[in-house]
Amino acid sequence: FLEAFESLLRSAENRTSSLFETAYRPVAKEAAAPVKELFTDISLYILGAETTVESAVLRFFDGLFPLVYSQLINPGITELSEDYTECLRLMRQDINPFGHYSKNMDTELSKYLWASRMLSQALSLGIEVINTTEHAALAKECSKALVKMQYCPHCQGLTLIRPCVGYCLNVMRGCLASVSELDAHWREYISTLEHLTNEKAASHDLEVAVMGIQNSINEAILHAQLNGPQISATVDKVCGQPRKQEADLSSDNIVPVKEVTEAQTFVMTHTSLNNKRREFTSYMKRSRIFYASIAERLCDGDLVMRDSSACWNGEDVV
Repeated sequence: FLEAFESLLRSAENRTSSLFETAYRPVAKEAAAPVKELFTDISLYILGAETTVESAVLRFFDGLFPLVYSQLINPGITELSEDYTECLRLMRQDINPFGHYSKNMDTELSKYLWASRMLSQALSLGIEVINTTEHAALAKECSKALVKMQYCPHCQGLTLIRPCVGYCLNVMRGCLASVSELDAHWREYISTLEHLTNEKAASHDLEVAVMGIQNSINEAILHAQLNGPQISATVDKVCGQPRKQEADLSSDNIVPVKEVTEAQTFVMTHTSLNNKRREFTSYMKRSRIFYASIAERLCDGDLVMRDSSACWNGEDVV
């Protein structure tokens, strides 16, 4: 399930990288690192890292602004010092060169990634619980009961006799009494997982938001280019004027990039996520009684005698 979502993120990252390589080639090479960092931060957020979508988006646009300003708004700049670059980073949020597009991207992603983050954390908790109970130590009385059930018939030369079903269930339930107490909590946990999965699958808005990152960035850059003169005037007042050469900065040179839908890729990814959701939901429903039915699972198959044949009841063969 989470692998399918990671695939969605990789697809969105590739689309965003392609945007810079095709439409904003002057900044493509330097923009590769901020793009990579953005999607890494999103992935870490989903996995439960101490970060937020807002901080990831802010960091991305803070890093993008110096590139857009020096290469697209003012392509005549010949030198951009570290101090000047830092000034552009620091003032980016104040002058808001990308308009409402950066904020909208943050809002959309924060809204739809929350359920994914909660689901990821819930799955990690479930794995931790299962691993803990899997390695639970057996009480001394339990060990004795298991030995008696499995090997005492051998002392009488009855090596082919297996325990009776009822006897096996009594022994296993006694051994697993503490584990079976998790049943109510486990059922509640499974219900929570189902709720989070349904929240995540309520619509394909999550996929739209993630796959729409490219278009949000494109609109943000276009907004900055179209408002280049005003942005430059503000930057000059705060950061000073960098060294530049003559260049044609008219808006006629701005070529908007049409929104790329890549419908086929999106449909395939969305279908994959839907299939994973259905598989995951089905698996969760089957595991709802996991802790309540451990004894029955253990006393199944070759461990016990299920037909009318003779079996060991703990005292004798019946």
